[in-house]
Amino acid sequence: MKRTTTAILGVMALCLIAATAVAIGLPMPGPLSDTEQGTPSPHSTPTHLPGMEVREIDGGLGFYSRFTNGLPIEPEFFPVGVWFESALEKDYVAKDRAAGLNTYVVLTTDSDLNLVRASGMHAIPTYPAAQASGYALGDEVDMWAGAGDSPWTGKYPGEGPICVPEQSKCGYTVQKKLRTSAPAGIMTYANYGKGVTFWLSDEQSRAFINGTQDLVSADNYWFTDPNICAQTEGGAITGNTKDLTASECRLAANYGWTVERIRKLTEAKAPVWGFVEVGHPFEDSPQAGTITGQQIRAAVWSSLIHGARGIVYFNHSFGGDCVTQHVLRDCPGETLPAVTAVNTQIKNLAPVLNAPFLDGATTVTGPVDLATKLHDGRVYVFAGANKSTGGTATFTVKCGGSTAVVIDENRTIPIVEGTFTDAFADGNAVHLYSIEGGGSCGY
Repeated sequence: MKRTTTAILGVMALCLIAATAVAIGLPMPGPLSDTEQGTPSPHSTPTHLPGMEVREIDGGLGFYSRFTNGLPIEPEFFPVGVWFESALEKDYVAKDRAAGLNTYVVLTTDSDLNLVRASGMHAIPTYPAAQASGYALGDEVDMWAGAGDSPWTGKYPGEGPICVPEQSKCGYTVQKKLRTSAPAGIMTYANYGKGVTFWLSDEQSRAFINGTQDLVSADNYWFTDPNICAQTEGGAITGNTKDLTASECRLAANYGWTVERIRKLTEAKAPVWGFVEVGHPFEDSPQAGTITGQQIRAAVWSSLIHGARGIVYFNHSFGGDCVTQHVLRDCPGETLPAVTAVNTQIKNLAPVLNAPFLDGATTVTGPVDLATKLHDGRVYVFAGANKSTGGTATFTVKCGGSTAVVIDENRTIPIVEGTFTDAFADGNAVHLYSIEGGGSCGY
């Protein structure tokens, strides 16, 4: 029998079977699975598993496009800023860019913003400028002006009375007044301190955070602040029930806690940037310290794991071996190489960091915080220790996979029955994984 005749008869037979099935009420057969087709897929997983959710980055990828001369919204751009620098000389700006910085967050008033722009950098100054990508409001107003609507004298700390009456609180007034000076359409930014993170109620803090500026950060220097371990400050982590021990307080995971605190106040509707010190930001005292390179990397990644959409480095040292306003330019040692290395990782992984989270796709047993990201159909897992001693962690990846490639560590870990295990040497340990041979759980 010819092939054409055979095909026609086969089609007729199938039609007859289908018609009979409909006539007697039988269900129609669905498409064949991979296994039924004879091509089993060992890493296939159910689509849209219960408890799993795609979560967009706070504010969405296009957030900065809402504003005049906004920051880039390309997936390859991730904001990495330095706090209160000067941009006067081409060589210094080039050195900053070589360190992986791309944004000046607050600049000296004599800075050359044309040089900044020509160098491919971005600026968020405290004054209007045609070349700026944002406008910075008051810094740590929650601490020096307090939560209140009293009139502001226009003075800053050290210049005289701030509020009227003098003992009243006028922080809300300060920020509202400063915002009126911002050019129309520009993105406004403000950084807050221990008021919104430790001392004020959620209601008081939200009055600073929401509707005042477009972009926000908060600075808690967990590794170096001589006072932050007190019950009334970092003790907020445990409900202000006690002073924190050194192992509870001097911990990279607490930088992620700060980001989460601000994200809670914003209800994840706008970007929150993480703040990390790179020197010795307090005067010398028994409890003040200088952050190490490993601590910087761990603090940065904790912030990113917890949803920070940018990083700002506090670049000033008021104690220690290198007192300067320009740590990354002036200080020898491990700091600059460490910052450059982590910034390189951020740049390389920017498309992943700007991609959605896939919450619930990875679970872990062990002392780590993690984030799962979904980019181009591939799952990435970023994990950092949340205990000072580190420990062993076992990950379960629900979207399948054959191998966890440990990014920038020249090693791989086999995934067996959906799980893999890794060691975290101490509280500064961070491992970044690309899951190979898996899927995206249908997303």
